[in-house]
Amino acid sequence: MELITRDIEVADPALARDVAPLLRALRPALSASGFAEFAGEAAGQGLVFTAAYDEHERCVAVATHRVLATSRGRLLFVEDLVTAPGARSGGVGARLMAELEARARRAGCVRVELDSGVANHGAHRFYHARRMAIVALHFALEVHPG
Repeated sequence: MELITRDIEVADPALARDVAPLLRALRPALSASGFAEFAGEAAGQGLVFTAAYDEHERCVAVATHRVLATSRGRLLFVEDLVTAPGARSGGVGARLMAELEARARRAGCVRVELDSGVANHGAHRFYHARRMAIVALHFALEVHPG
């Protein structure tokens, strides 16, 4: 399968048409209006929306990512990585990860990092197969306004 990656800007209709459905499938609590609000704010903070299209111009995967300067070195942090259900196990995710790794190299990053839910064992197998190691635990504390 031919795969073409393209960064999608917030004003591009492809954001709502192609990117939003895949990200909302990954994050079911995210409404359409919530996605639009998130996308605008996150893009302003440097988040890049990269969509992968097959030879029929169907969006088959999406990655959201940004370059961060940290005390551990410059890194490309992947916020979301999702492949359309019908395209899974066909090499699409692996090729998108390879694209992200190449972007990290070009940006002078020392590492690609991402978080994965503790119960998402299929994703863990995928990341281990890409030579990714578990190097930290991510802790969270819910904070409610007011």
